[in-house]
Amino acid sequence: MNRALFRQPMLAALTERRFSNPDWIFERKLDGMRAIAARDGEAPQLWSRTERRIDQSFPELIDALADLGGPQFIADGEIVAFDGSQTSFHRLQSRLHLTDADEIAATGVAVRFYLFDLLSVAGEDLTRMPLRDRKRLLRRAFDFEDPLRFSAHRNGEGEAYFAQACERGWEGVIAKRADSRYRPGRSKDWLKFKCLRGQEFVVGGFTDPQGSRLGFGALLLGHYENGALRYAGKVGTGYDDRTLRTLRARLDAIATDQNPFADEVTEPSPHWARPELVVQVGFTEWTADGRLRHPRYLGERTDKPARDVVREA
Repeated sequence: MNRALFRQPMLAALTERRFSNPDWIFERKLDGMRAIAARDGEAPQLWSRTERRIDQSFPELIDALADLGGPQFIADGEIVAFDGSQTSFHRLQSRLHLTDADEIAATGVAVRFYLFDLLSVAGEDLTRMPLRDRKRLLRRAFDFEDPLRFSAHRNGEGEAYFAQACERGWEGVIAKRADSRYRPGRSKDWLKFKCLRGQEFVVGGFTDPQGSRLGFGALLLGHYENGALRYAGKVGTGYDDRTLRTLRARLDAIATDQNPFADEVTEPSPHWARPELVVQVGFTEWTADGRLRHPRYLGERTDKPARDVVREA
């Protein structure tokens, strides 16, 4: 495995400040899975944010990268599935753990790969180049046709674009400083404007199912703060029967007798789990005591280590 082709992605910081600025560009925030695409003369490779090869889960994207890109490149993008006109991480879930071609086809879930940055091409490192120039080269480096798409942007008009995004039911907008270099890790040169609140959480346990429900009642959620797993509440909605069974099997495999949370959890007879499983949860707001209001399970995240999950602020 040629790990030399993998690059740690640049990440956006959350902000509540919406702005317009001619020195910034604004892209649609997609609800999918971050991926680094790379090629060095041989077959293309796809890497998750956690440096895991995901080629076999998305064979149609590997074929497209081979047919529509050059022999040498490293590009950054987002893999998405659509539910109508909206990108849906929940719908993408059915593809994430599959590697068998027949099983992938049986899901009926088509994916698209939106490329929004180019880190190198033809062996030349572009990371010190301004973002506008990298995007210009990106547009030339690939023949964009489905399932490969170019992530378009709007210049300067961040507030209007954000309002349009929320009206259309998008997750939000990513604001990027137009002259920024590509730097691994979180940076304030890239900012997230979110229409709906939502983020990753670590699962530290679950409650028993009630009535005819399968698997479990609710997941017990937390996030890290100064090295401690802080309790953020529970999420009991957003599951179908298959998800309830699958998650219960995963939780049984990481069961523990120890409460992984730094806080007291007052749920009756909770079942604990080692804090390894990361899930995406949507919610309306944080309460004053640090709990989630109206949370809903959206899917499992395999692209972020549990220790990296903190409260976005």
